[in-house]
Amino acid sequence: MTPAHRFRPWARAAVLGLGLLASGCSHTNAATANAARPTDDRSRARAFLDENQPQKALMLLTDLHARGPEDLDVARMLTEAQVKAGRSDAWIEELQGRLRSGERAVDQYMLGLALFSRAKDAGAPAVAAFERAIALSPDTAEYHYRLGVARLESEQYAAAVEPLRRATTLAPDRPSWRLPLAKALHRTGDSPGAVEALGVVVRGRPSPADVATARALMEQVNDPFGGIPKAAEAKLEEGLRYLNDLDAPQHAILAFEEVLHDYPDLSVLHSLLGLAYQRLDDAGRAVDEFKQAIERAPRDGKNHLYLGELYASRQRPDAARAAFEKAVELHPLLDTAWFRLGDLHLDRRDLPAARAAFTVAVSLTPDSIPARGKLALVYQLEADYPAAERELRYVVEKDPENVEFSLRLGLLFTEQSMKSSKPQVRKSAAEEAERWLSKVLEAQPENAVASRALQSLKGQ
Repeated sequence: MTPAHRFRPWARAAVLGLGLLASGCSHTNAATANAARPTDDRSRARAFLDENQPQKALMLLTDLHARGPEDLDVARMLTEAQVKAGRSDAWIEELQGRLRSGERAVDQYMLGLALFSRAKDAGAPAVAAFERAIALSPDTAEYHYRLGVARLESEQYAAAVEPLRRATTLAPDRPSWRLPLAKALHRTGDSPGAVEALGVVVRGRPSPADVATARALMEQVNDPFGGIPKAAEAKLEEGLRYLNDLDAPQHAILAFEEVLHDYPDLSVLHSLLGLAYQRLDDAGRAVDEFKQAIERAPRDGKNHLYLGELYASRQRPDAARAAFEKAVELHPLLDTAWFRLGDLHLDRRDLPAARAAFTVAVSLTPDSIPARGKLALVYQLEADYPAAERELRYVVEKDPENVEFSLRLGLLFTEQSMKSSKPQVRKSAAEEAERWLSKVLEAQPENAVASRALQSLKGQ
């Protein structure tokens, strides 16, 4: 494995997109919404907001809020609609009037959201409203979360940690809430805590947006090129050019060693030397360099990944598995390490561990055909046919000409038909199997596997 790109002045990761009005759900776009218009009022309101039609959303949300004033999802969407409709000031005045008549936590919550939408009130006034909501309802996770995010966005990093911790304790089923917690922990110097929080995120089936945010954060926590002296940049770039672009590892080694002579404690130089020696098939020197890199940067998971890849290529599965496990512990965004772990667990027939690893790999790289295929295989071995079908269909829907996955769908339905004790399931699975196997044979008439499967179906 080699670095994905050559050395250059590294741009810092973008600021987290943690707007207080966002609900944290993945919303359909306008085209999808028009194709399948939701029928319940809550979903219709969400669709109108996504289509930037706040006036239509307001009519629905006002009624929903009147019928369920403690529903925080409705309260948040109602405030979002007011803001998008240009009614922030009027909405704040209305909420303040309500609070003068009788204080309720949900009104303080909505007031905090509305105040945050105005630049002049996004700091102390919004924070005060969320603090008051917590005082009125101390066990509501949402209030702690919004207070933490408000403090975080106001760069009150230390003050943000406690409410974000409290929020994730009260709502452990919201792994994405650990993203702002990770940012706050990193900004207060607790990088191990930040990495641990990101590990929870990636294991919680994150959305693509959450994955992008987590990657950006992880690059801030662990930038192996961050400490490169200015004087070493040119020679390091030369070495990377030899290694990556010109496939000349011998010349790369000379360049890296020249830099290492002046800066012997730079971990990334040992990593790059290890990769260069690995390219030359000098496993002994490569292992030594990777171990030196780990010694100098013990919390850089990528060095453990490199070491695991080397062990795996030398048929040392136990050592490789230990290295990959350490890699994802220190750098949970390493999709390659998760995939390799899944393979090693699968080789040992540890299906639950393999499923967990491949699930993370798919979450991190949703369009990875190998990861989807391996996850489907695990589900099939566990006899979870619907889950296996879902993974295989994801690929063929994106690539209808993928004969391999069409064949696998045919074989999956064949197996389901053969093993089911229910006549109706056997019949419908056999029909699906025949359809997919016939499709394969249309593309590959000599495909023996598809032919045998089709014959076995007809012989049932």
